[in-house]
Amino acid sequence: MLKIGLIKEGKVPPDNRVALTPQQCRYLIDRFSVDIAVAPSSIRAYRDEEYAKLGIPLCEDLTDRDILLGIKEVPVEQLMAGKTYFFFSHTIKMQPYNRHLLQAILEKRIRLIDYEVLTDESGKRVIAFGYFAGMAGAHNTIYALGQRMGAFDLVRMKDCHDYAAVKRHYAHLPLPPVKIVLTGTGRVGRGAAQVLRDMGIQQVSPQTFLEDTFSQAVFTQIGALWYVRRRDGRPFDRADFYAHPEAYESAFEPFTQVADVMIHGIYWDPAAPRFFTRQDMMRANFRIRTIGDVTCDIAPNASIPCTLRPSTIADPVYGYDPATNSEVPPYQAAFFDVMAVDNLPSELPRDASHAFGQQFIEYVFPELLKPHSEMLDRATIAIDGHLGPHFTYLDEYVANKA
Repeated sequence: MLKIGLIKEGKVPPDNRVALTPQQCRYLIDRFSVDIAVAPSSIRAYRDEEYAKLGIPLCEDLTDRDILLGIKEVPVEQLMAGKTYFFFSHTIKMQPYNRHLLQAILEKRIRLIDYEVLTDESGKRVIAFGYFAGMAGAHNTIYALGQRMGAFDLVRMKDCHDYAAVKRHYAHLPLPPVKIVLTGTGRVGRGAAQVLRDMGIQQVSPQTFLEDTFSQAVFTQIGALWYVRRRDGRPFDRADFYAHPEAYESAFEPFTQVADVMIHGIYWDPAAPRFFTRQDMMRANFRIRTIGDVTCDIAPNASIPCTLRPSTIADPVYGYDPATNSEVPPYQAAFFDVMAVDNLPSELPRDASHAFGQQFIEYVFPELLKPHSEMLDRATIAIDGHLGPHFTYLDEYVANKA
């Protein structure tokens, strides 16, 4: 019998999402006779009583579990040797702040399966929180705009029970006639666009956005066709861009001259061009002043230069001075406002957890029942004290003790 444990999130600041809701746990137990136990948690969006009410055991000690499901990185001191863990490790881009985590995972001979690299045979991700990151990111960006302009005071998502409650606040939102450019057409972009539409903001084509003026708030959503071009002048080709991002340069400048707000929701390859530089931000015709960076790559290794650090759900916005490349208090006319929360789905934890659990049950759980799973192999960053075969490029990253 498969024995699964839902861990208590240990990262600070805490994350209130969960991989499986109480109803989803009950379904797996009844349908597949899985043994599931849940570590009690006072911060989880689904309360302990909701699990207990459905007969899901609450247990502080999960050492008898085969598989442990979390969301964010597990603190090194809480890792259990020899177990299989699922969580977002944030190590695949060689993030310096998680090097010690991966070193400890290897030392403890843990099998680490990272949600971020669970893919189907075509390479498409099968499980993600991106849609909800886009939703919360768009909401927070419009919140920041309201604070900057003093035009409206939008309720925070974190203070609402779920998205249905959030939407009720959109009905009479007094938005000024601003222009919003949304980058990205994937999960993040779709979630952000949904919120903007629910706010009553009209969507227009990129060309119309660049050429026309409007008496109401509008947004446009752009993919790579609109924000990069080949350096050699050859026509844009999507497959070629993803295969050879180094052959492209930024074509985003026209949007910086007409947009008031940018919501940034792409996956950025470090070989791809940056959207703009801090020198660009100092130009008189650079109009954008409110930036919601859902991508949240930290500068200088980032597609935009103003994300100096992640912000928090409690304090989501900081100011940016490009002249000094430094953080300043937000909502000042001379500077820029940056919303860069890195755990945005936690603002809609119940909605996000439910959707995530459904993806896990549909796409990932069946792989756990197989004698051998190619999908799980592709997502195994570490196993038996060694890097997984698809992650040997992390050798030098792990070896660096700095």
